[in-house]
Amino acid sequence: MAHFAEVENNIVKRVIVVNGPDCDGGEFPASETCGKHYIKNVLGLNGEWFQTSYGADFRGNFAGIGYAFNGDNFIPPQPYPSWTLDGATWAAPVPRPEEGRYYWDEKTLAWVEMGA
Repeated sequence: MAHFAEVENNIVKRVIVVNGPDCDGGEFPASETCGKHYIKNVLGLNGEWFQTSYGADFRGNFAGIGYAFNGDNFIPPQPYPSWTLDGATWAAPVPRPEEGRYYWDEKTLAWVEMGA
């Protein structure tokens, strides 16, 4: 089973499943070419389609509706204005403490321990 994301203006519009045999049962990146052919010629769907990995084995993240696509990676929406992009993931301006349960407080730009 392979997953493909339709991308328009660098934003994911939808994600569909293509059966493995319809992608020649191959591995990425070879499966992408066959999958695109299947989507266009058998399913009759136009647009720009890119294979995405449910296990995030390639292209950074599994594509979701509203994710950006920069040609290499699917990038989730920015969770907070202060966070910056680090490859295919967003990073807080302050590292999260390793011990305990925390949530990000955008007003103070700090991690706050839950229950404190």
